[in-house]
Amino acid sequence: MLKSYDEMRNIDVRPYCEDREGKLYLNWAKCIELLHENGAEKVYWIPVPDPKTGSSLRMTDTVFSDKNGVTNRCYETLIEVVIDDNTYRMQSPVMNGTNPVKDNSMSQQRVWNSMCRSFVKCVAIHTGLGFNLWLKEEFNKFENAIPTTDADKATQAQIKQIKLAGDNHPNLKLDDWLSLNKVTWETLTREQAANMLVAIKKKYGDD
Repeated sequence: MLKSYDEMRNIDVRPYCEDREGKLYLNWAKCIELLHENGAEKVYWIPVPDPKTGSSLRMTDTVFSDKNGVTNRCYETLIEVVIDDNTYRMQSPVMNGTNPVKDNSMSQQRVWNSMCRSFVKCVAIHTGLGFNLWLKEEFNKFENAIPTTDADKATQAQIKQIKLAGDNHPNLKLDDWLSLNKVTWETLTREQAANMLVAIKKKYGDD
């Protein structure tokens, strides 16, 4: 029998997590293993196909276009999670990091990643395992809205370096990136600028 919610929530999953752009992610397979190690006898998840298409990918009928004419829809996946005698459902968006997936970058891998992330999140909500990871992620979104002083704002050197990277990589839409994170060049903080530079280096291998 699986341990109680409080017991599962107190398990430190951080040693088993992967670091992706400063955020910790628990692998779905390790999540299953930890559930078994803590009393679960049956754990699995399956995609719930869209009844209209039979596909694991669900989408709205409305098509959206960005300023460059690239189209997308609201893409989601729905899975069914079974843990012993309990069955849960979890529906989640298909994302490209923190960005929505556009039609020209949709892939089976993105659909799979959405379902894996749904599984881990569903487990956290219903069993407590890894819940603190999600709590920290949601709190950080709130924390990012804290007003800053001039001393906290990104330096001109940081901004210049980011804009130079934008010139070197035309596909890097800096203004869209800022807008998605609800900041402007004027409100960008030192920490946010540093995170942008780290992300750019990881993606493009810039020095």
